[in-house]
Amino acid sequence: MQTCTHVIFYRVPGNKEGMQLIREAHRLSLNPWWEVDDLIFDPASYEKNSNLETLSGAERRNVLDGVVYYRAALQACHRAIASTRGLAAAMKEAGVSDVSVIENALDTETLAKASQIFTSQPNRNVKPEQDIIIFYGSGTKTHDMDFRVAAAGIAAAMEADSRLRLQIVGDLSLPVEFARFGSRVEKLPGRSYNAYLELLAQADIAIAPLEPTLFNDAKSNIKYLESAIVGVPSVCSPAQAFQDVIVNGKTGYLPATEEEWKTHLLTLAASPSERQLIGNMARLAMAERYDPATVATQQVQPVCGKPIAPAREQLRVMMVNVFFEPRSFGGATLVAEEMAKAMRQRGVDVAVMTSRPYLPDHLDAAVRYHLHDMPVLSVPVQDDPISGLDNPTIGESFREWVRVWAPDLVHFHAIQGLGVSMMRVCQELGIPYVVTLHDAWWLCERQFMVKADGQYCFQKKIDLRVCETCVPGARHLRERAVLMHESLKHASALLSPSQSHLDLYAANGFAVDRLIINKNGFVWPRRPHTKRHPEDKIRFGYVGGNEKVKGFPLIKEAFESISSDRWELVLVDNTIKLGFKSINVGHWKVRGEITVVPSYTAQEIDDFFDRIDVLLFPSQWKESFGLTVREALARDVWVVSTSPGGQSEDIIDGVNGTLIPLDGQPNTLKNAISEIIENDSRFDNYENKVKNKLSNHDAQADALLQIYCSIKER
Repeated sequence: MQTCTHVIFYRVPGNKEGMQLIREAHRLSLNPWWEVDDLIFDPASYEKNSNLETLSGAERRNVLDGVVYYRAALQACHRAIASTRGLAAAMKEAGVSDVSVIENALDTETLAKASQIFTSQPNRNVKPEQDIIIFYGSGTKTHDMDFRVAAAGIAAAMEADSRLRLQIVGDLSLPVEFARFGSRVEKLPGRSYNAYLELLAQADIAIAPLEPTLFNDAKSNIKYLESAIVGVPSVCSPAQAFQDVIVNGKTGYLPATEEEWKTHLLTLAASPSERQLIGNMARLAMAERYDPATVATQQVQPVCGKPIAPAREQLRVMMVNVFFEPRSFGGATLVAEEMAKAMRQRGVDVAVMTSRPYLPDHLDAAVRYHLHDMPVLSVPVQDDPISGLDNPTIGESFREWVRVWAPDLVHFHAIQGLGVSMMRVCQELGIPYVVTLHDAWWLCERQFMVKADGQYCFQKKIDLRVCETCVPGARHLRERAVLMHESLKHASALLSPSQSHLDLYAANGFAVDRLIINKNGFVWPRRPHTKRHPEDKIRFGYVGGNEKVKGFPLIKEAFESISSDRWELVLVDNTIKLGFKSINVGHWKVRGEITVVPSYTAQEIDDFFDRIDVLLFPSQWKESFGLTVREALARDVWVVSTSPGGQSEDIIDGVNGTLIPLDGQPNTLKNAISEIIENDSRFDNYENKVKNKLSNHDAQADALLQIYCSIKER
């Protein structure tokens, strides 16, 4: 349902599961139909159906209880499809105003089987004086009362013509008057549909008696269709659906009385040519009217519309990232979200695939939603490191998503947790793809090339023997390396947000001609930065959370060793908005002032940077970019950052920031902080004179669109 444009709930009851599905259809704006070919949703009409008298008390209760659920489903869908005019009228009386009639068609398999049967018996109605078989397919025991409508006429005909035999397939309790016919009445068990048609085709006359009730007037004419397509003439009760298609005396008979039942049966029994003529006319008429193509054109298309392939004038790009709005988390997610919106603004059709949280009503199902005029398919991910590398289940969800959305290319961002099976799908289907290398996940089991002790790995060309000592429990590292290399090898382009990050991948064997720098944009300030007052303390800020890899322990040790009290530190705790704290400074032994604040939104970013003069970015790995660094630089905030790495590429030491070595030593950070405190007057009217060299979302999007177009034109 997540990849559909229309949904029809056929005979689905409105129980808990059914109503859940209908609500989901409405959430997806699918405007669902409820369809049925029986009056199973009208309690009053159902209770008048005398066939219920043949059921046990428990069976009767089950049937009537089901009626309530079917009615609930019908009304919940708000529009419906009926197989007959009588059924459509009942649906409208149930309160559904939008009702269409689409008759039951003949499927291609049934038509093929019927044609085979008919052509193999060209002269079956022209036979010598022998038994004449009257065929009745009962189906279930609820047809007892229907049969009684014709019972007296059938018995009278059999009494008048000893050649007549009654053949019954399925459950039926015969009236006592048929006992006298002995072996001339044959009851057979149900069978497969093909076997049923073969048996029906051997009969001479088919009957379809129905009790004259509103319930039966709503039924479809399927019994007549079955006999017609194998060329067997039918005698049917004059229910609405039969009257709509049978020309009395030409394509069948419509007896309304006991005498008419007897007369029509004897007429057909007496004349092989009459049986053949009526059977052939019925076959030709029904094959033309109920051919699937005819029903699709004349009945389905006016209701559902003609499927139209979307115009492909615009470039279509599918973006894949492990998180996406409203579950925004991490720098890669921000980049993916901004580029998706920027592409839409540039006239590119964009769809997204991402992960979703646990949803009790959806279990393992994918969930689609729309955001910023983009369809987003979210899938559940398993909390397992191996499936996070290669998950065939997610691969199949992705295959269905690209099948229905048909992108020109796919852009993979951070896909840890989703896995690389999606890339194999692209390879199999011939869909080009690009990959943004947001981090070292493609090379490193630990994702950031930071060892268990918090120290940076410093490998350039990856040696898996070194990796095996770093992650001793991981026995799959060599297989992982092959998997990752093959996935990237087939990419049309590998995008890096910085030169240093590009150099890392180039050193590990990836073709330089496919490695392209695409610097990340960011949210630029909406107003000038609030200047520091000369009498104020110097204000530091840190937004990396409590992670060792971001240098949080170094922050604590550095400030605890500083003797000055002329400083303030603002720490961002990005879990406060999730309902818990991850940063506790109650035990810190410092002389300055520390404030812990929640994470900020894009609308609040200027307010946050107005609170600080210096951003601390002591990351302990070579970051691929360093989004917060650029946000600070653009707002005239000095940055203390480790180097080398993508985080330091826009910092000129002593001009707009302070660069410190990536050595994991708290004294290195302490010395940088102390120097700033001692020379705080430089920040009284500080302005970053080189911020115009920084990238922005527009520049990144323009460059990215050029990459997309060049790939499509290949």
